[in-house]
Amino acid sequence: MQLIDNIPVWGSPVDEGALRQIRNCARTADRVALMADHHLGYAVPIGGVVAYRDSISPSGVGYDIACGNKAVRTDADANEVRRSIGPIMDDVFETISFGIGRKNDDERVDHQLFDDPAWSLPAVKPLKEMARQQLGTVGSGNHYVDIFADEEDRVWIGVHFGSRGLGHKTATFFLNAAGAKDGMDVDPCVIGANDPLGADYLACMELAGRYAYAGRDWVCGRVARILGASIVEEVHNHHNFAWREEHNGEALWVVRKGATPAFPGQRGFVGGTMGEKSVILEGVENSLSKLSLYSTVHGAGRVMGRMEAKGKVDRKTGEVKRAGKVTQSMMDQWVTSAHVELRGAGVDESPHCYKRLPEVLAEHAGMIQVIRTLTPIGVAMAGKNEFDPYKD
Repeated sequence: MQLIDNIPVWGSPVDEGALRQIRNCARTADRVALMADHHLGYAVPIGGVVAYRDSISPSGVGYDIACGNKAVRTDADANEVRRSIGPIMDDVFETISFGIGRKNDDERVDHQLFDDPAWSLPAVKPLKEMARQQLGTVGSGNHYVDIFADEEDRVWIGVHFGSRGLGHKTATFFLNAAGAKDGMDVDPCVIGANDPLGADYLACMELAGRYAYAGRDWVCGRVARILGASIVEEVHNHHNFAWREEHNGEALWVVRKGATPAFPGQRGFVGGTMGEKSVILEGVENSLSKLSLYSTVHGAGRVMGRMEAKGKVDRKTGEVKRAGKVTQSMMDQWVTSAHVELRGAGVDESPHCYKRLPEVLAEHAGMIQVIRTLTPIGVAMAGKNEFDPYKD
């Protein structure tokens, strides 16, 4: 960790764009920090932690409100899963809905959260039916469903996605209502947490959080059914959210954007790439943990933008405008060498586009400990041509 302009920054090399953004956030926040998987985001960097006494930042939470990870350990037999991994991943890919649509109306999910009084708020009232239709869908981009084996050869299911169109449209409503500027290098939107707009935002954020939890619960349970297994342990956490917390005797709204809460003893699931290991980690009491507001990474962190990875092609003519840095054969070779059964995914999600997770975790040494290491067996993501406006 290094202090840059009195801002705790983890990770090397430091992404200058993300650093510029967190410096700007520090102008209106009471505390800020930057995790080791940091990179450029909208107004607030991914991997940024921004805290306020009496304010909240919709641009800090971001468009994918309550995006997060869930991992569950099952009682499935690992050897049997490996023997059948091809048909299993076919079933996962056909059953779970990736992208914006739903493949199978028979898989529509209902949930008691749709009885929540918060649906009467103007921001979310017109979104209720869309939310019903999308509950249990995974989306695209870096969102996934994985099957792993741990060090004891026990089978885990891991998922990564958030509140889908509900979160995106809710964030858009409040950013517009607050008069926020659009773009990457703009001032973050900050509103009073006790003002009517802030109070409504927090109520809608909490609703989107329950919605994201319900979606991840359903997908993990459905994949367990595909495996013919029961769930015996689970780890579940948001990493795009705001919590009211006490730090050094002071109550703060702590906004984590692409950062995992990691209080002492608190467990989190942090995913690697499609061809590398993921982890279950636990927060550790440490002086550096205090500086991070008890936060850690949410993944490996991008080192390459999507267009940089896949290049640019004219949709009408098919003409290659700019060659990408990652080819299909490069991605296939990596995944094959890792013995991973892959369904879907474009080259913009290849391991080449990310940092190495062990190196990122090492930057937070002493603040976290790895409890389980999960080796991927099967990975499912949206197809490379899947359209989804809510993918990140």
